[in-house]
Amino acid sequence: MKFQTEGLIIKEQNIGEQDKLVFALTRSHGVLKAFVRGAKNIKNQKCAATSLLSYSRLTFYKGRDSYIIGDAVNLRIFSKLRSNVKNMCLAQYFCELALNACPREQQADKYLSLILNSLYLLNENIRKPQLVKPCVEMRLASMAGYMPDLRMCSGCGEYTADKMFFLPDRGTLECDGCHIRNSETAVELDSSSLTALRHTVYADDDKLFSFSLSDRGLDALNLASEYYLKYRFEKDFKTLTFYKTII
Repeated sequence: MKFQTEGLIIKEQNIGEQDKLVFALTRSHGVLKAFVRGAKNIKNQKCAATSLLSYSRLTFYKGRDSYIIGDAVNLRIFSKLRSNVKNMCLAQYFCELALNACPREQQADKYLSLILNSLYLLNENIRKPQLVKPCVEMRLASMAGYMPDLRMCSGCGEYTADKMFFLPDRGTLECDGCHIRNSETAVELDSSSLTALRHTVYADDDKLFSFSLSDRGLDALNLASEYYLKYRFEKDFKTLTFYKTII
């Protein structure tokens, strides 16, 4: 079996002296694990095209037990990320999220577009990293089947209030009157940060990153999205832990 598709390299691992194992988020088959022979040779075209964060046209061969990348042509390398440690670490976090949340052996156009758009925004410094990050976290969780219910207070049905609380363990909202304050991870949201949180989940794809928020609001938004992913995926992400040590 042989097929060609576009994909982003989201993880790489050296195998021996010349070969490596990569995970690619592909347009047509989701996340695929594949071996790349001779990829550590800098004279080999596959060296750059199968490096971390490279977006490439990949030709896959399906073996009995694994995939092999036969040909790889680079379409884009987000080179500016490598000169910005913070943005590079955040990009690696997005890759770890993709590895955990994106489908395998299934169509994944929207997942790939989300990650590519986020890398572009970081690479070109078009949006603040603190804005891009919660957008990716909440949208990726929602696409993976973990969409929170942000329509109204789960207690009384209130749509908005001066102060509302997001409960990451439940994925629901409570207004100030209904909130019992027995949740250690409940995140207090003012009207602006609540609107932004709803935007990350419900906005059209082409408008996902199109909003502004104060630094204080972004802090609350990031806290809400981080807690939510931790509960939904039941794990701590190593790349996020490292990213937070350098910001």
